[in-house]
Amino acid sequence: MHLSETIASFRDGLAKVVKPKNIVDDSSVLEGYSKDCSFVAKGSPLLLAYPENKEEVQGIVRLANQSRMPLVPVSSGPPRFHGDTVPSQGGVIVDFSKMKRIVKIDPLNRYAMVEPGVTYGELIPELRKQGLRLNAPLLPRASKSVVTSRLEREPVFIPKYQYDYVDPLLTLEVVYGTGDDFRTGSASGPGPLERLKADKVNPWGPGAIDFFRFVSGAQGTMGLVTWAITKTEVLPSLQKLYFIPVEDVERFTAPMNHLLRRRVVDECLALNHVNLAAILAEDWSKDYQELKANLPHWTIMVCVAGYQRRPEERVSVQEKYLMEICKDLRLKPETTLPGAEGKENTVLELLSNPWSKGPYWKLRYKGSTHDIFFLTPLSQASRFVGLMKEVVLKYRYPGDNVGCYIQPMVQGRGCHCEFNLPCDESDAKEMAEVKKLFMDASETLMKNGAFFSRPYGPWANMVYRRYAEGVTALKKLKGIFDPNNILNPGKLCF
Repeated sequence: MHLSETIASFRDGLAKVVKPKNIVDDSSVLEGYSKDCSFVAKGSPLLLAYPENKEEVQGIVRLANQSRMPLVPVSSGPPRFHGDTVPSQGGVIVDFSKMKRIVKIDPLNRYAMVEPGVTYGELIPELRKQGLRLNAPLLPRASKSVVTSRLEREPVFIPKYQYDYVDPLLTLEVVYGTGDDFRTGSASGPGPLERLKADKVNPWGPGAIDFFRFVSGAQGTMGLVTWAITKTEVLPSLQKLYFIPVEDVERFTAPMNHLLRRRVVDECLALNHVNLAAILAEDWSKDYQELKANLPHWTIMVCVAGYQRRPEERVSVQEKYLMEICKDLRLKPETTLPGAEGKENTVLELLSNPWSKGPYWKLRYKGSTHDIFFLTPLSQASRFVGLMKEVVLKYRYPGDNVGCYIQPMVQGRGCHCEFNLPCDESDAKEMAEVKKLFMDASETLMKNGAFFSRPYGPWANMVYRRYAEGVTALKKLKGIFDPNNILNPGKLCF
């Protein structure tokens, strides 16, 4: 059967599963899914389908098994960055953006149950109405799917409320590559959720097998999630943001380490002057270079907060500990932002909401970026900053353009370390240089102990060629849960 006949046959079958209006073959629309801000090779999808419920997702998966049609799940709106949604073998884009129900918000047990199409821009305001907030990543795009963000283990900026690297993801429902559906935790079992009388929160259920971890970080290769439960936190009634300027890279991890060990602060992160300037600039042509020149080389941002009971007293106690710890380290927390005085309220507002100031902050300088990120002990972060500087010096890339973001995770037991390389995609020479830098830096950091826990694009080969035993085990599991390899083939080690 010719390709055109295969597509026509699959489309006919698909029209019996989803609404005909939810099937798209317009090449201009499909082009938007063929590439992203990554070095993953362009791949053109054949069709686009929008499921609206679990039954339609199951129907798509079962139909794809009959013809071995690859399925590539997408939940978030553009821009996209990591290559995980770029089709490696053609196939059909399964876009979950029409599955937008906020199924339940439970203020008492502090969780939200949402479908994969629900974005940060939609969920955060609804939670705020009920006195709740999300432990969210730094400045998520308003169009970013909350479920995808949780599944991909994006770092959150309140580490003291994070208890493992999958937290705050809780229970979920997933359709495996066989078409079978499965619910994890206390929601697992036959029958509707209401009949189970389960709180649907506990991710482990009655046994010790954590099936929700099996899907986490899998880039859609193991199953398609149709709803998930994420933890929420109480919305503070009083917040006070402090800035700790640091010039010496060797000193910026110590204050975060001490503050987190004593559970003093809520938000806790560090940005270098490049990234902080990109976030704060208003009039880009005037503000960016001036901010970058005036800001400290590193700024640690920490927030103390009070809640429903005696908020002023709670903030006062936290401030006392904050001042004591910083004094011992010969550092001075400030309520004004050195080099950007008057923008303090802007920073606090940004930390509480998704990004909504026009082009995404990572793209503001040159229109594109390539990010290198990994996990490491907080104590090793400064060493990796030094290694990155050494690699950058080997290339014709301005070292002063490299952004850096350090996010402590899991109560400070580890951290997300990220380097951002702004670039102009229309400049072929610059892109070739950035690609060489990206590949060399990734290999160098990995060889020196950086843990690439989310192996997107070219990182997959770097990671899995060092992990033969793990690859064997993963392929066995893939053969069980997706025997025909239809779910996002070409990613990870499949």
